[in-house]
Amino acid sequence: MTNTTLRRVAVVGANRIPFARSGTAYASLSNKDMLGTALAGLVRRTGLEGERLGEFVAGAVLKHARDWNMAREVVLNSALAPETPAYDIQQACGTGLEACILVANKIALGQIDAGIAGGVDTTSDAPIAVNPGLQRAMMDFNAARSRGARLKAFARMLNPAHMVPEIPRNSEPQTGLSMGQHCEITAERWGVTRVAQDALAAESHRRLAQAYDSGFFNDLMTACGGLERDNNLRADSSADKLARLKPAFRAGSGTLTAGNSSPLTDGASCVLLASEDWVRRQGLPVLAWFVTGETAAVDFRNENEGLLMAPAYAVPRMLARRGLTLADFDLYEIHEAFAAQVLSTLKAWEDATFCRDRLGLPTPLGSINPAKLNVHGSSLATGHPFAATGGRVVGTLAKLLSEREQGRGLISVCAAGGQGVVAILERDADCASFNQQEPAR
Repeated sequence: MTNTTLRRVAVVGANRIPFARSGTAYASLSNKDMLGTALAGLVRRTGLEGERLGEFVAGAVLKHARDWNMAREVVLNSALAPETPAYDIQQACGTGLEACILVANKIALGQIDAGIAGGVDTTSDAPIAVNPGLQRAMMDFNAARSRGARLKAFARMLNPAHMVPEIPRNSEPQTGLSMGQHCEITAERWGVTRVAQDALAAESHRRLAQAYDSGFFNDLMTACGGLERDNNLRADSSADKLARLKPAFRAGSGTLTAGNSSPLTDGASCVLLASEDWVRRQGLPVLAWFVTGETAAVDFRNENEGLLMAPAYAVPRMLARRGLTLADFDLYEIHEAFAAQVLSTLKAWEDATFCRDRLGLPTPLGSINPAKLNVHGSSLATGHPFAATGGRVVGTLAKLLSEREQGRGLISVCAAGGQGVVAILERDADCASFNQQEPAR
């Protein structure tokens, strides 16, 4: 490369569909249906009909084999120019944010001028596969070259044991434990109480309801399947009501419940990112700058570290690279897979021993003012369609910064497999000048 100057990357717009609890409003919709709706709303709102973008990057954690080229199929069914390239990615719950990082990096390097990052997931249309034994017998039948070999393979296909389908499992292949079971261990390690978890969950619902009532999401959302709001939202939720729920992952002594854990959810989101020059040509606003991102992973197999604690490592690395501290932010968006995971992460950053022994820091990373954390609610209230959460968070934070006119925001998303994806958004005085310009002719 001859030019090493990095370009600033603008968050121009974002759109999502309301999130729905599994088996409800979107039970008959596919990943492509939902992602297509989210993309259509973004294209319409930003006037991109017929435009050829640098790329469309999207992914789903759960998808059928027939959706092997999902992102490209969604583009071809959209109002974008069919010459817009597209590809799928997957990094568990970090997929949506990682898609943003990939698009932003290409824009920063000058490889593309604009792109859309997206994510979608449905547990209502989960891919249920044939039994491995049946699959092997069918493959052998197809490969057989003699009548005898075909009959032998066919007989295996009729084995009653092979009729049991292969259903997606909510557990880590390395441990056999579910995410909730792992998080119970983390909560116990960090002394996170049931009372604290329920309080965080209730506050998430309260803040999300307040944001809807204020109209905050009006230009960030496209109605779908008869929904105009996330149907997991419980505006009347309270810590007292949540306290009545039974433990969901550990009978008796468990502290994680259906109320302080994010539910299985269907939904989709998209984010438009672009260079300054492209934004000027299009006459579009800049909500915020996508500054940087970071990923990390931890070895959770023997509980040397908690499954969902990778962001606790990713954030300090990213801050060191940018010369920032945890206190240098006006807003914090920490994905609420579980209330316990959020609270454990916060405790880790405040703990001198953890920060010294695990992060190599001389002092604790610091604490976060609760008034600046997830100010419009998060996944405990909205729900969590795995790959779609990153786009939801980026869109929400970018608009929050736009309304404040300036500031800096931190994003943290934990993910299955002991991974974490984090990012920084900023808004400065330059952003306002884009909102007042006319499109270049």
